[in-house]
Amino acid sequence: MKRVLIVSQHFPPERSGNASRIYDTAMHLAKMGVPVTVVAPHPTFPTGTFPRVWRPSEKTEVDGVEVIRLFGWQPKTRDPGFVSRMLYYLVFPLHVLLRFLVTAGRYDVIITSTPPLFTGIPGVVAKRLFRKRWILDIRDLWIDASVSLGFVREGSLYERMSRRFEQLCLANADLVGVTTTELGRRIASRYRVAAPMELMPNGVNTDLFRPVIGEKKRQIVYAGNIGHAQDLDKVALAVKAMNGKYNLKFLIVGDGDIRGQLEQLVRAEDLADWVLFPGVLPREDIPRLLSESLIGVAPLKKMANLEYAAPTKAYEYMACGIPFVGCGNGEIAHLASESGAGIIADNTPEAIARALASLIDNPEKMEEMGRQGRAYVAKNYDRKTVARKLKQQIERMAWKGA
Repeated sequence: MKRVLIVSQHFPPERSGNASRIYDTAMHLAKMGVPVTVVAPHPTFPTGTFPRVWRPSEKTEVDGVEVIRLFGWQPKTRDPGFVSRMLYYLVFPLHVLLRFLVTAGRYDVIITSTPPLFTGIPGVVAKRLFRKRWILDIRDLWIDASVSLGFVREGSLYERMSRRFEQLCLANADLVGVTTTELGRRIASRYRVAAPMELMPNGVNTDLFRPVIGEKKRQIVYAGNIGHAQDLDKVALAVKAMNGKYNLKFLIVGDGDIRGQLEQLVRAEDLADWVLFPGVLPREDIPRLLSESLIGVAPLKKMANLEYAAPTKAYEYMACGIPFVGCGNGEIAHLASESGAGIIADNTPEAIARALASLIDNPEKMEEMGRQGRAYVAKNYDRKTVARKLKQQIERMAWKGA
């Protein structure tokens, strides 16, 4: 087998969920004997937090994985405008495509991870022009989410062109990976999918994310992208309502588009002593932070286009042995019920406060839910197991293409 190429817009030192997932997947594949190259842009996300890099390319090795950094557009601000976002989404995959035109002979299988949608550009060319085997790794309904959140106008030329390109990708890929069964169902109901679909959940590195023994603190935690899909303002207001009795702190760990808006809310509501923003922390520090917290929160907005989502952060909470309070319908509610490790609340400060209080008032229940969550993810969502299944698919494809 020749080398496998993974194309991803995100990779460490970025600390998004997809960056860590791509790293874990590539690292486990390399340890299993699969030669892997990851091609990613110079670190950019969250936008505005990394220095601009003008070098065309840079090659390194990380834990047995060849990593090639290519020039891409790096927005200067945390919440960039439409033009800057589009340059961020498009310059990198077009650069990958140019490089692939002269290096295609090195690879048997190409894996492109979306979002953003346009990482599929080199995948289409790899399949159509070079007859490479292509795995289209879809992590969410990016176009639907963009429309729902108001970034893209429904029925606009941009939406129509994006959907046509997504259809082109789905018609040409050899395998489509999806994070949840519901995500696969929604894709199949809207598009013509030529290839089989395989469940490739976000998962969690259960060797790194594990309970750390130590004293619990009077705090709840959110660790992840501070983005538009999260009702974090409602959690902050829930904590405000609770603090006459519970003396509870809320840590919002990470960065993202709406961090500035949340900080304004915290100042306006006089919550600076209770709602804290530690920023982006090293990945190896997160397990201790989660373990010493009482509860993790995963407050997805209640939107039909988010019902397929099972947030990586929920897996990480469970792996560290703490229960979670989530918001939203669909997969996150299924995860809470199936694992026994979560409670789903309505998207209001009052309902979130009641859910948090019901756990804090029952320490034995919290401890039992934490044990159940750890056992559940170790059995079903360990990233090493997910990578092993992917390796089997890669071997099957490489053999067919021989």
